[in-house]
Amino acid sequence: MDGRHLSRLLEDAAASRPDRAAVEDGRGRSLSYAETLRIADRLATRLARWGVDRGDRVGLWLPKRPEAVAAIHGILRAGAVYVPVDPTGPAGRAEAIFTACDAKAVVVSAALAPKLRAAWADRDSPPRLVIVGDDPAAGEDDALWDDVLDDDAPAPIPPPRHADDLAYVLFTSGSTGEPKGVMLSHANAFTFLDWCRDALGPWSDDDRYSSHAPFHFDLSIFDLFVCALNAGTLVLIDETLAKEPAALGDYVHEKRISVWYSAPSILAMMTEHGRLDRPGRVAPRLVLFAGEVFPIAPLRKLRGLWPDADLWNLYGPTETNVCTALPIPRTIPDDQAGPFPIGRVCPPLTARVVDEEGRTLPAGTRGELVIAGPGVMRGYFGRDDLTDAAFFRDERGARWYRTGDLVVDDGSGCYLFHGRRDRMVKKRGYRIELGEIESALYRHQDVDRAAVVAESGDSGASIAAFVAMKPSGRKSLIAMKRHCSIHLPNYMIPDRITFLERLPATSTDKVDYQKLKDLAVGEGTTP
Repeated sequence: MDGRHLSRLLEDAAASRPDRAAVEDGRGRSLSYAETLRIADRLATRLARWGVDRGDRVGLWLPKRPEAVAAIHGILRAGAVYVPVDPTGPAGRAEAIFTACDAKAVVVSAALAPKLRAAWADRDSPPRLVIVGDDPAAGEDDALWDDVLDDDAPAPIPPPRHADDLAYVLFTSGSTGEPKGVMLSHANAFTFLDWCRDALGPWSDDDRYSSHAPFHFDLSIFDLFVCALNAGTLVLIDETLAKEPAALGDYVHEKRISVWYSAPSILAMMTEHGRLDRPGRVAPRLVLFAGEVFPIAPLRKLRGLWPDADLWNLYGPTETNVCTALPIPRTIPDDQAGPFPIGRVCPPLTARVVDEEGRTLPAGTRGELVIAGPGVMRGYFGRDDLTDAAFFRDERGARWYRTGDLVVDDGSGCYLFHGRRDRMVKKRGYRIELGEIESALYRHQDVDRAAVVAESGDSGASIAAFVAMKPSGRKSLIAMKRHCSIHLPNYMIPDRITFLERLPATSTDKVDYQKLKDLAVGEGTTP
């Protein structure tokens, strides 16, 4: 088995520190590394007996819990590819993702299993389910989690495992209205893990890592696998607690979290409401943030509250994981009026700033950031057209990924972020294509025209939707929000929806987005 395979991390940690807590949650439940390895191997055995082979996709639709962590490791130890989906999102989206990636099996909670069965009601051969929890409706082709763990049948011979095999597929928002699956290999993941080990160390096997990001979000790759690499403890933050900044401050202290990673907006809210200045509070020693711009005012406040922590601004789309980084100084200069740069490229990746034709631009010129190297994704699952559009080859044949982000090289190889080239925004670290929200709105039978805009502020991005109904349609904010919740995950539901008689249009009858942005910052939106 190739040593550059994520399945080895759990094995090595269990060999070195079998009794160390690998994962614990907010309710006092925990699994040691030895226990996690046993559970993972039991799941891998069941998947293999079902015919799940090297490179096959296995879905994960579970809330944050120790079983979910063990399931991820088990899928990897089967030589398979894990495909996590938002457990708070609609069943239709989960079903569409599992269908798009041709999942052979899905590990799902008992509470969500009926929704998945209903979504697959018309399918002749849906994926088999491993159900976590009690489910009286489980079919003969399904397996209950406890039965899997109690099954002592000998494991089949595991398939070969190689660094170039796919490890996970993360589905992100797509501009066409359909999520697109970013394919990352074990080699891609280890490129990131190696950089973390070298750049962010020294590490301690007594570190306790926050798991704030959901498992379908690329920040979770650090949480899951840097923790396992160092035989640390992963402290789960469930979906409810993750959105409560006041409680999060207490949780960091109570759980003795020493390594924190989240979107900047979460940290900004914690500085305001997390009671971080209470006497006796011990700050994490390492604090990482990524996914969106960190406005200077809340960052300055965080630095004042956690003066001894190592703060890092990390940048990178899901397609590359982290590709540039910048350590934040211990003292933020008084004349630092805007956000910090996104930093320098993380070796062994390479970066360039190019024009629309892919030609390198001189320092000081705004252009698109492109990335090459072993950390860059293989492509989008089943979408060669999207993959081809996302890359170009230079005159030497090197393959470069187009991030879609506009930057300026300050002359020293440090990049200043200047926004997006397209209609993608970041909200709480999630990448959101505004076109996907528009597509969901158009699924409402009474919507005549719809458009979505976004505005950024110190608290992060705010999304406003504008809707013109057909003459027979009823303007109901509650009904429209309910409609969005059926077709979109929670983080993509517009913050505000405004009903208009007609949407402003340009001379060519296209939606006038600039006028809608003006409305969004004025008094025309309905909360």
